[in-house]
Amino acid sequence: MASPICENAETPAEGQPAKKKMDLGVNVCEDAFGDDGTGRAVRRFTLTNEYRMSVQVITYGATITCIKVPDKRGNVDDVVLGYDDMSGYLSNTNPYFGATIGRVTNRTYPTDFLFNQQHISLTKNVGGVHLHGGFKGFDKVIWDAVMEEDRVIMTYLSREGEEGYPGDVLTTVTYQLTADNRLIIGVRASVTKPTPVNITNHSYFNLAGHASGSSGLLNQFVSVNADKYTPLENFIATGEIRDVAGSGYDLRIPQKLSEAFKTLDTDGYDINFCLNNSIVQPGFNFAARLTDPESGRFLDVHTDQPGLQVYTSNGMPIIRGKRDATYGKHSAICFETQNYPNAINIEKFPNSIVKPGTDYVHYTAYSFGAVPDPF
Repeated sequence: MASPICENAETPAEGQPAKKKMDLGVNVCEDAFGDDGTGRAVRRFTLTNEYRMSVQVITYGATITCIKVPDKRGNVDDVVLGYDDMSGYLSNTNPYFGATIGRVTNRTYPTDFLFNQQHISLTKNVGGVHLHGGFKGFDKVIWDAVMEEDRVIMTYLSREGEEGYPGDVLTTVTYQLTADNRLIIGVRASVTKPTPVNITNHSYFNLAGHASGSSGLLNQFVSVNADKYTPLENFIATGEIRDVAGSGYDLRIPQKLSEAFKTLDTDGYDINFCLNNSIVQPGFNFAARLTDPESGRFLDVHTDQPGLQVYTSNGMPIIRGKRDATYGKHSAICFETQNYPNAINIEKFPNSIVKPGTDYVHYTAYSFGAVPDPF
């Protein structure tokens, strides 16, 4: 069984790491994290930098299990939800903590359609809906992995027919930690046949600390760089693109989450925002910012994707998490960079079809910091 997650990120407690690399002010090491229930070993990688930030990822689901960052007083805490060991990640109550989601994230409906002169029938794993890649999406498989300097590179080959999708898809996910406390996630996928691809990471953030619950999260402030969003009907994108102005989805000016919730007719956020294009850095847009006044921590999200799913854990059941923490409703917020949801069924949404010879490419940067109190 793996040691308590992130108890000592520099030297995991299960003995010496099997491998270790140090370059660019970043250390990368590896140890074991149990198995997937069938006897296949799960590997864990820990990336640390000189500014006391650390990230842990495992090969099961190419999953982020821990992100530790200092606050304004120098105290380090884990700011993502997760489990201590594989039993949690294998449980049927795991809400995709930190996982890589694919081939297609979010909800697809209808699941049966004519595509490229072929009848496609995606698996229906939530009622009549295809959610987050199906019964056994990218989050529930073992990925191959290698370490290179300041990063870990994970690879998975999804074969034709998996969850109903056409063609093979070879996906590479790179987790890179920088010296200035940025976690950069790079995704590249190549295909053998035209097929929809829309991959994201499903980390759950709480800058007050993973164990602080809703009382910690609801005191935080969120802003989203979006003038428009895609409304839902029964959780499915309808194809409409609507202005945020005058609605509870107008987060262009930072809003305290507890106050923002009062403007919604839903029990929190679970919506795709249509991100504004950057003038300063075209093609790589500022997407969102989360700040925690108590700890001083902040998180900035940048991406090259057109959409951002913001989810405030509205449906999370009571879960026993890392170090016996209790997670539940509104315990964390997700910033899932993505194409617009249900794009395969909505012609006017950005194209989600990847063809042979043209790779799917997706970059996201999560930048962490802490603002000290004024003198």
